[in-house]
Amino acid sequence: MSWFEAVIIAIVEGITEFLPISSTGHMILTQGILGLQSSDFVKAFIINIQFGAILSVVVLYWKRFLQSWSFYYKLLFAFLPAAVIGLLLGDFIDSLLENVYVVSVMLILGGIVLIFVDKWFNNPTEDQSISYMTALKIGLFQCIAMIPGVSRSAATIIGGMSQRLNRKTAAEFSFFLAVPTMLAASGYKLTKNYDSITADNIDILIVGNIVAFIVALIAIKTFINYLAKHGFKLFGYYRIIVGIVILAFIAFGYDLTID
Repeated sequence: MSWFEAVIIAIVEGITEFLPISSTGHMILTQGILGLQSSDFVKAFIINIQFGAILSVVVLYWKRFLQSWSFYYKLLFAFLPAAVIGLLLGDFIDSLLENVYVVSVMLILGGIVLIFVDKWFNNPTEDQSISYMTALKIGLFQCIAMIPGVSRSAATIIGGMSQRLNRKTAAEFSFFLAVPTMLAASGYKLTKNYDSITADNIDILIVGNIVAFIVALIAIKTFINYLAKHGFKLFGYYRIIVGIVILAFIAFGYDLTID
């Protein structure tokens, strides 16, 4: 992996991880465009730079992470469904990740949902506090995102809106929930490829995390402001375009895989 490829992938990760557009789909597309083959280090790099993206949430919302123990208990409630299903169906989920058709179709279907979701869930309550039951229900929505191409961010934000949270509150809880979810998933997967990280490539990994952190900071702030004013429709159209582009790449004989 070259420095250029590392920076491009880190930028894509930082932008797409918290937007409702599927980071998996964009990683597949980015690797295909760059012609980057999946080596053990490339796999470890893609997993590890998620830690930089996670850190951006903690830095942006550090006061929220210090507010009370109930904040962490609610995150735990929301995290549990994905943790259980991930342990039970981990191998099956990984097999879906290897199927680029699944990713592209889910990008398109998810895009259609985002075009209409603002009409479906447009009745937020005045009380925007999140109960334990609301957190658990959002966590159940997060399980849908185990299908590659769905977008964890989209699933959890829609889950929050279905519980009558406004777009901003739902998006912020989605960001918070990303911290334990991504830490657990990334940490588990990294155990399989950690030995590919050596003294010769650790500097690329460090720079990748820094780039992902900075870009994710900008992406989160921009996304929250845009979402509160304009909703999801633009992201829906964008997902459909990306899904079609991936199918077009496959049709023209490109080997698009990420495993």
